[in-house]
Amino acid sequence: MPDNHPVKCIPVITVPKDASQGLIDRAKNTAQQWRLAFAENVSQGLVLMQSEAHLALKQLNEPKVGEVLVDFASDALTFRRLHGGGKKEAIAKAVGLKGQTELSVLDATAGLGRDAFVLASLGCCVDMIERSPVVSALLADGLMRAQHSDSLASWLPNRMVLHHGIAVDLMGNWSHSVPDVVYLDPMFPHRKKSAAVKKEMRLFQQLLGPDEDANALLAPALALAKKRVVVKRPAGAPFLAGQKPQIEMQGKANRFDVYLIN
Repeated sequence: MPDNHPVKCIPVITVPKDASQGLIDRAKNTAQQWRLAFAENVSQGLVLMQSEAHLALKQLNEPKVGEVLVDFASDALTFRRLHGGGKKEAIAKAVGLKGQTELSVLDATAGLGRDAFVLASLGCCVDMIERSPVVSALLADGLMRAQHSDSLASWLPNRMVLHHGIAVDLMGNWSHSVPDVVYLDPMFPHRKKSAAVKKEMRLFQQLLGPDEDANALLAPALALAKKRVVVKRPAGAPFLAGQKPQIEMQGKANRFDVYLIN
């Protein structure tokens, strides 16, 4: 990553500003691990805020927009895990969980890890690839805190593993267990601003922009997966790389394109 890459300009700061030396050291370690900068006296722009509780992405000059963090024990994810429909969920059907006791999935566009978490909660072992160091830092923080959660510690750490890097490169040189399923959910450009676009997505668009190289993901995914490749797309979006899937699972806002491996 070049030194003038926009992500390089996103600093890690501490909250509160008069933090303990222990918290400052923790923030500096986070910055060093993900090749970001540690900064003090920052009052505007996107930052990673290190507090005693968690690491979070925040737009300092938009106080009404909340912080973004990875919390696998959140009320929303807990409700979905317990009452979301289980293997009847669309994503579970798309990856082929019906009748499967164990399924290995590679989520090559992990983002905040929510789809990976749902699959892991249904018994899948999920490897996650995330190329952004900022998003990877948020994911790593969420995984670390899950190790100390009463409801997650007994299973989540064994089912979700983070890999930081470029998905096309990692899939082409995959040195771990070959996944049954490769799951792709590349960022898609929104045509217009909308209040319905969640705060996380607004910040992510500002941080990352759309995946301009998304089409390049399909070929290595098809070459790697044992059973199928599943691509999550907005309902009206074109097929990834212009390649028609064998199965289209249509939803109101999104669809799952399923490519079966012969």
